[in-house]
Order: sequence, then structure tokens, then C-alpha cells
Amino acid sequence: MSADVIQSLLELSHQLGGEYLRMAILGEGNTSIRLDDHSFAVKASGSNLATLQESDVTRCAFDRLLPLLDATAATDIEIDQALLAARLDSADKKPSIEALFHAYLLTLPHVHCVGHVHAIAVNQILCSPRARDFAEKRTCPDEIVMCGIESVFVPYAEPGLGLSQAIRREVVSFVKRTGRDPKVILLQNHGIIAVGSSPKAVRGTLLMAEKAAEIFVGAAALGGPVFLTPAQCERIAGRPDEHYRQKMLGM
Repeated sequence: MSADVIQSLLELSHQLGGEYLRMAILGEGNTSIRLDDHSFAVKASGSNLATLQESDVTRCAFDRLLPLLDATAATDIEIDQALLAARLDSADKKPSIEALFHAYLLTLPHVHCVGHVHAIAVNQILCSPRARDFAEKRTCPDEIVMCGIESVFVPYAEPGLGLSQAIRREVVSFVKRTGRDPKVILLQNHGIIAVGSSPKAVRGTLLMAEKAAEIFVGAAALGGPVFLTPAQCERIAGRPDEHYRQKMLGM
């Protein structure tokens, strides 16, 4: 395992699991990073983002997990066996059950890191009737810059194989419909996933999504939100100065 790559994953995990950000507690959330074309590292099952150590990170092979996404059905035991078989080192801990969707998302263009958390403000919306509005509309220019012009919305699915398949299905549909690569994936009644070219990009996207969620919740309490129009969103997304700012921010 590249020491620098794993260290960057650990730093991201500690930030996302820290008490200051309040995005994950106890065993909530998970993170992953691509190691090479054949493998990735992901948080181990039952570990804590805030205290994650290298021994809590498991190296997995893409080709041992991705075929499972095409299964029409699998028992809990079969999924556990597949997760254990995906390890490059049998001494490593069992990877998170959500390693399945991490494996898929890390194969998307320009995605090298994935972060999944249960952020409070985001989940206030995802557990409400306004969840799809939050995914499909925008309230502020910086939300567009950091989170994209729209987010992927995934209706509730049970964590595990069903959720991973639902994520793949909705991401494919999103790319086909919008012609854009996703930055944020919102899981109804569950949490948020950010994908990016680096841990820095993932952290920035999650921070902005949580800020946008707080604004959304506050605006809803005051009779809103007032959304930007599609034309305004497209304008912000296409501005050269915003593209430059994205580059400078590591996005």
C-alpha cells in the first residue's frame, strides 16, 4: 500500500468522523481510495472514521467485487464470503459491506476517492418529503461549483447488494440524462456520497453539501427555498472563472 495514499485516506476519514463536522459517529460512514487499476483501499467493517488506523483499512480487488453487482440475488452469507474473498491480504479485516458501491464508483471517470457520511443537515432533508428537491435544484452558486448542477438521487434501498445496485442504476441513468459526471449521490433516508479526484475534493464537496443543506432547511422554515433557475445554474456551471476556482480548490 502506498503510504502517502493511505495517509491521505486516513486524514480524510479523521476529518469526516471528527466531532467538529458532525458528519459521522461511532461506526457510521466509510471512505475509499483507488490504489491502481486493479485495487482499492476501503474502511473495514465496524471501524470508526474518527479513529481509523492503517490496520482498519482493507485492500480489495475490483474484479472480485464488481461481478457481484450483476447478481440477481445473494444471501447475507454469500455477500460476506464475497467481501472476504475480495481482500488482497487474508490478514486484513473484512471490508465494509458498502465496499460494493465503493468498487463501482471508483471505476467512474476521474474518480479516485469516495466519501460516504450521514451528515445531519443533509439527512434532515433526505428523511423528508423535500429530498428530491434538494437533489435536483440549487439555491446558491457555490453549491453548483462544488456539488454540481444536480445530484444523483437514490430512493431508499437496504444497505448491501440492493443499495449498491440501486446506486449503479441511478448513476447510469443520471449520466445518460444529463451528460454530466456525478459529484454527489444522495441516498434517501440514509446519507450522502461524494466522489472526486482526491480526498481534498471529496471533503470540499461534502462540506459544501452540508452547508447547502443547512441553508435549505432554514429557507424551508421561512417559506422557501427560492431556487436558482435552470438557466442560472447552467450559467454558473459554465463560467470560466468558476472552472478556474474549481481547479485551484483541487476539484
